[in-house]
Amino acid sequence: MSVSYKKLWKILIDRELKKKDLIKLSGISTASMAKLGRNKNITTEVLAKICNALKVDIGDIMEVLPEESGDNYEKQKASNKK
Repeated sequence: MSVSYKKLWKILIDRELKKKDLIKLSGISTASMAKLGRNKNITTEVLAKICNALKVDIGDIMEVLPEESGDNYEKQKASNKK
């Protein structure tokens, strides 16, 4: 199962916030922010902190991608590095 946090980045852009602003507002660690940047799984506690800080629901900041989409994305990413 793959996740995407594109919705989160759009919210930050729309609100003219930087990643470091979100870290301060939510109290999440820089390691959690790095995981978000790599579309890695993070704990529900971290997601809840972000949602509370931004006053949004979890579906507003992330989406679960079908397994095939994640696999195709990884394959495309790998082929772009060549």
